[in-house]
Amino acid sequence: MKPEVIKILQDMNFTEYEAKAYLALLDKSPITGYAISLNSGVPRSKIYEVLSGMVERGYIMISHEDPSLYTPLQPQELIRLKRKQIESSLKVAETALAHYSYVSLNRENIWNITGREAILSRTAEAINRATGRILLEIWTEEAQLLEPELRIAAERGVEILIVVYGELHFDFAQVYPHDSYEEITQEYGGRWIVASIDEREVVAGIVSLGTDSRAAWTMHPGLVIPITEVIIHDLYIYEMMQAHRDILEQTFGRDLIELRKKYNTGPSGSSMAAKLGLEARPDHKGH
Repeated sequence: MKPEVIKILQDMNFTEYEAKAYLALLDKSPITGYAISLNSGVPRSKIYEVLSGMVERGYIMISHEDPSLYTPLQPQELIRLKRKQIESSLKVAETALAHYSYVSLNRENIWNITGREAILSRTAEAINRATGRILLEIWTEEAQLLEPELRIAAERGVEILIVVYGELHFDFAQVYPHDSYEEITQEYGGRWIVASIDEREVVAGIVSLGTDSRAAWTMHPGLVIPITEVIIHDLYIYEMMQAHRDILEQTFGRDLIELRKKYNTGPSGSSMAAKLGLEARPDHKGH
């Protein structure tokens, strides 16, 4: 057998024994494993293991008789098979490496986003990357704008849990209505969005100030973890209220209003929204 041909096959991911067995079959086939061993120089103790691997990868074919006979994939067909396998592997590698690069480049950064439209666009992009679970805390207005991306994500098997301020009927998601959303909107001076995608990246910020809306997008684990926990915490509260509303409201008031009063204002009595300058402005209502 010509060493240069064996080397070419080795460059195509054949082992030396596989290359020798394949060339022996090109010279003469169909033949038994024993004959292949004699004609190729592959030890008898190894020949059936070698042939089994080649059958599994589609390089040769085996007959169902006793003794079994082997025949090779013709060179043109082998080249087409290898080309298809290589192209498939390259596509997989391209996707995997691009994702790895994307994550590694952005893992330590915190990006500022300005404007409601830009915030929703960034959230939609993150939703499109989801593969496992989306946690979303959002008002009805913004949820409806993100419905197309969320529905497509659900269709590809992504789990979607939404804590919504207002009314929302998505048949593809688990929706948890937040109590007293009108009072909360007034207390905080507007609407916000908190989105956690696969517990890997988050978008969080105010969306009710039109072009003055502000949000952050990050993959930084020091922020992804606690921001994700904010949404999960509200899911805990929803479950507890469903099971024990009467007892909890006897202690903390309707929809736990006394708790909000206790922690939403500081010693001066000013609200968190007022301190941050995030009160809804008349010219931004509904946007």
